[in-house]
Amino acid sequence: MKLNQIRDNKGARKQSMRVSRGVGSGKGRTGGRGFKGQKARTGVRLNGFEGGQMPVYRRLPKRGFNNPFKLSFVEVNLGTIQKAIDAKVLDASKEINGISLMEAGVIKHVKDGVRVLAKGEITAKVSIRATGASKAAQAAVEKAGGQLTVEPVKKTVLTKGEKTSKKEPKKAPHKTKKA
Repeated sequence: MKLNQIRDNKGARKQSMRVSRGVGSGKGRTGGRGFKGQKARTGVRLNGFEGGQMPVYRRLPKRGFNNPFKLSFVEVNLGTIQKAIDAKVLDASKEINGISLMEAGVIKHVKDGVRVLAKGEITAKVSIRATGASKAAQAAVEKAGGQLTVEPVKKTVLTKGEKTSKKEPKKAPHKTKKA
C-alpha cells in the first residue's frame, strides 16, 4: 500500500444534502422548512423560546447587580518587568509606573491602575509606583534592593447634587414678552 492509495471506506463520508435546489433534488420547493410561518422565513431567531412555556431565564430569580464603581486593575508580574528590563525596553534607573509600562509595550491599557504580583523573579534594583501590590511582590522588590510604592486610586465618585464638570450649563436666551 502506498500513500496515494489510502482512501476512506465507502460510505464513510456522506455528502450533505443541498436544499432548495429544484423539485428533482428531493429537497426542493420548501427546502425541508415546511409551509409558511416564522420558521419558514429567513432570519429566524427563537433562542430562549420554549414553546410558550415560561422560559428558564424568567423562571429563575434575578441575582446580584453590576457595581458601577468597580475598579479594574491591570496585573503585571515581576518576571514580566524583569524581562522588559533585560530586553532594554524599560529603564531600571527611572521610576516604573503604569504609563512607562504602557509606553514600553508591557501592558496595553492602564485602566484604573496597575497591580504588581510576585510571579517570576526580579534581580534589578527598581523603583515601582503602582495602585496595588501583593505582599510577596513588595518583599521581592525590597529584597532586590528596590522600592515599591503603593498609592490608592484617585477616582472621583460623585455624590448627589455634584456636577460632573466645572463648566456651567448653557442657559436659554431670555425671552421678553412683546406688548
